[in-house]
Amino acid sequence: GAAILTFTEKHWPEVQEALIGTLFVLAASGGALLLADNPHGGEHLKDLLVGQILWVSPAQLWPVALLTALLLVAWGRWRDQLGSFGFYGLFAFAVTASVQLVGIYLVFASLVIPALATRHYSPRRRLPAAYLLGGASYALGLVFSAWSDLPPGAVIVWTIALLGTLVYWAGPDSGNPLLSEPTDRA
Repeated sequence: GAAILTFTEKHWPEVQEALIGTLFVLAASGGALLLADNPHGGEHLKDLLVGQILWVSPAQLWPVALLTALLLVAWGRWRDQLGSFGFYGLFAFAVTASVQLVGIYLVFASLVIPALATRHYSPRRRLPAAYLLGGASYALGLVFSAWSDLPPGAVIVWTIALLGTLVYWAGPDSGNPLLSEPTDRA
């Protein structure tokens, strides 16, 4: 996957995001095909997609936390030497470990929506705003999931999307006509 994404980034950078999305869809549907003949395939597929965030134990978190720390050190120390291939490889390890804990939808929503919602914030405010959005979404999503008895992974994804929309529209330079300064003062 890292080799494919490195190749596509060099040859078609203008459509890299679409190609990443396409590879994601192919991988997810490939998982469905692999589980098609498994008598418990439906449950396994649901766990892969939506995850079981409430049932993750501390014993499962420690190896992923250690892996994440190692990946961050590797990226921080050897970023220039690793290049795109190294980034995609490290990213693949991080995503694979995270998906095992909370599912594909939650991992990708957590990666994409906060970045998208805060993209027009100043560089100094972007990262804190994205982390705050993510943390608030998880907390509110878990509360609403418990209250509504709906699957927590899916509820958190929707909460990230809804709060992300609010963060975008309430933020600076959002293009929201309700928040924009009038340009013509008569």
